[in-house]
Amino acid sequence: MLARILSSAVLGIDAYIVEVEADITPMLPAFATVGLPNEAVKESKERVMSAIKNSGFIFPNKKVTINLAPADVRKEGSAFDLPIAIGILAATGQIARENFDDYIILGELSLDGSLRPIRGSLCMALQAREHDNLKGMILPQQNAKEAAMAKGLKIYPVESLRQTIDFLENGDSIKSFEIDINEVFEKALTYPIDFSDVKGQEHAKRALEVAAAGGHNIILIGPPGSGKTMLAKRLPTILPTLTLDEALETTKIHSVAGLLPPDTALIAIRPFRSPHHTISDAGLIGGGRIPRPGEVSLSHHGVLFLDEMPEFHKDVLEVLRQPMEDGRVTISRATMSLTYPAQFMLAGALNPCPCGYHGDPSHECSCTPLQIQRYMGKISGPLLDRIDIHIEVPAVKFKELSGEPTGDSSETVRKRVNAARRIQQERFKKEKKIFCNAHMESKEIAKYCPIDDDSKELLRQAITQLGLSARAYDRILKVSRTIADLESAPDILPQHISEAIQYRSLDRNLWMT
Repeated sequence: MLARILSSAVLGIDAYIVEVEADITPMLPAFATVGLPNEAVKESKERVMSAIKNSGFIFPNKKVTINLAPADVRKEGSAFDLPIAIGILAATGQIARENFDDYIILGELSLDGSLRPIRGSLCMALQAREHDNLKGMILPQQNAKEAAMAKGLKIYPVESLRQTIDFLENGDSIKSFEIDINEVFEKALTYPIDFSDVKGQEHAKRALEVAAAGGHNIILIGPPGSGKTMLAKRLPTILPTLTLDEALETTKIHSVAGLLPPDTALIAIRPFRSPHHTISDAGLIGGGRIPRPGEVSLSHHGVLFLDEMPEFHKDVLEVLRQPMEDGRVTISRATMSLTYPAQFMLAGALNPCPCGYHGDPSHECSCTPLQIQRYMGKISGPLLDRIDIHIEVPAVKFKELSGEPTGDSSETVRKRVNAARRIQQERFKKEKKIFCNAHMESKEIAKYCPIDDDSKELLRQAITQLGLSARAYDRILKVSRTIADLESAPDILPQHISEAIQYRSLDRNLWMT
């Protein structure tokens, strides 16, 4: 006999419907799974067999064939356990075979028949709600909050194979799980840290505010213990508030990667990812035999922080150039090509030399000029040119350390950043794929960043004396436009150019020392 059950799978961060077909043939006992299953899917045989027996049902002593359609797309994960078990029981006539096509069924089975959580339930729920003929989705209790964020789709949480069968046969044994999306979103909009925690470093705080207002990449340079990491960790708290659509997209990526915290329905704060310097290029960009999103995608809509940047392998840093420009990552394999979003802000931190104290008046540097040059040379010029703001973070003085924290809170700074972003949204409303000043190319810079003669002369002197590149010229104009937006100034003025130049002056003063 044959039974068909609807399920779902994830490809990249998007889902698609999978039809699970179970066929029981009176032949010698065997169990075959076809439809390009990976090892986790193939191993479902043992889990399904034990779960059926331990739930009080009979596993057929016949040939069992499971087909996962479409058969030309590779299937992975353990979410097919529950639909396979339901299909086998339906094909053997142990349960009623009605209403199976009305639900998407997902879940990993334990040997005792209980259900474990799965990955990517939000992606699958968002895709399932596009089908009008579905009554809802049946999935493990632990995934209910996450899946319920797909408003418009009924979610039925279950805890075991037996409970799933009771619901399919009776129809009213479980009520649909409901959640107030707006309430969840508002509650999740809380950062555990605040910008006002940082003592001193007002110049660096200002640079971070400018970076947040324009979406600019930033690099922090200073001796050990100056607060570079502390500042970077608070950068997400002053970025514009996530919209619900952005929060859903961010949650999808973390769900697919299996990094969504238990019982978390939504990631409503901007992610902050800080990979170790030993990370591989596949770990940073994404990939593997079965492609997974990397750190650049996990930091989508947030901040990717690279501490001790010169300690990263040079080839790993170089792979950042394409996602920094395109805002996405494409991973190609022989059987598939996946694209993950990667619209992130890059924040880097490094010491000015191997010992960390070059230019520090309180410590003597023990590095030779050649050692410093080699250390800085680990970050290529093309990558450095893609970082709009370079800011020096000196050691904090004792007077500032012993005093009370000063400066505005994250909420206060975020209000100014939001105001500047609204100006940019209005400016670029007719432009495609440009949402903030950092995204402007040469054509948009010429259009939206005109400067007067005084500003031109100031910029000419800076480029001549500091030897800045043509790319640095464009970066200065973009940062100047952001500084003007923070002041709600319609035009770029010389003081805006002057401040922006400060954020590039380290090009020659430090990097080529």
